[in-house]
Amino acid sequence: MEWKGRRQSDNIEDRRGDPSGGGNPFGRGGGFSFPSGGGVGRRGGGLSIGTIIFLVVIYLIFKAMGIDLIQVMDGGGSTGGGGYTQSESSSQAPANDEMTAFVRTVLAETEDTWHGIFQSQGRDYEEPRLVLFSGQTQSACGFASAATGPFYCPGDHKVYLDTAFFQQLSDQFGASGDFAEAYVVAHEVGHHVQNLLGILPKFNQARQRMSEADANKMSVRVELQADCFAGIWGKFTQQKGILEAGDLEEALNAAQQIGDDTLQKRSQGYVVPESFNHGTSAQRMRWFKRGFDSGQLSACDTFSNPI
Repeated sequence: MEWKGRRQSDNIEDRRGDPSGGGNPFGRGGGFSFPSGGGVGRRGGGLSIGTIIFLVVIYLIFKAMGIDLIQVMDGGGSTGGGGYTQSESSSQAPANDEMTAFVRTVLAETEDTWHGIFQSQGRDYEEPRLVLFSGQTQSACGFASAATGPFYCPGDHKVYLDTAFFQQLSDQFGASGDFAEAYVVAHEVGHHVQNLLGILPKFNQARQRMSEADANKMSVRVELQADCFAGIWGKFTQQKGILEAGDLEEALNAAQQIGDDTLQKRSQGYVVPESFNHGTSAQRMRWFKRGFDSGQLSACDTFSNPI
């Protein structure tokens, strides 16, 4: 992938080196994650009852002293829960290392792609922000660690990426290459597109009334559509002449390596289909390729078509 020298996005929050992990400790669940080898599925943040009671007590003590901790944690003017308060290091410009430059470039390419698609439909595309973190961080969807894997949080419209994941993608999953890494970013941005189109809000509302098995089945369709959207981005990238020989194969290999069936076979030696919530390797490859071949949103209807 010929990415060097291209436009880089400024929609980056670099939280690496932030010892606090950032953010309001009263998080909410509901993020959409990329499998990281520690199990498959969506990961939601949460706190124990004891921890919540402790935090409430601390809050009341400081409140009695005239200090509003919520206001401090939300930066003094933030609305809604889960706001991120930048530390001194994270408020600076993103680091200029090669990995950061690559992520910023891929994010910029997704911005160009989706701006064009939304504009063709008479809509405005709201660009997401991408948070780089190391080890752990906080989002509006709850606390996240490296084990969570890359994920998108609908609550704050941000993509979260631990900087060590790309190495894990290569070493643990056997999915190396810059376009494999770009596929990960494009998949999470695909969830953001779903959020803007109203797909994620409908799913989150509907799954509250579903059994776990039915919610898993619907989650598979959500994830496969994000793969298809990533494929659409790949198509537009190819049309720009950025792709090199073997790039498509890198993305398809990544999709294969993180299928639910492949991950479960690797981790436990057998598969449990009713627990799938991202899709099989074959499904993930097929829907990425479908988006790549068509370049059309209409080709990515995983809800009306067999998957």
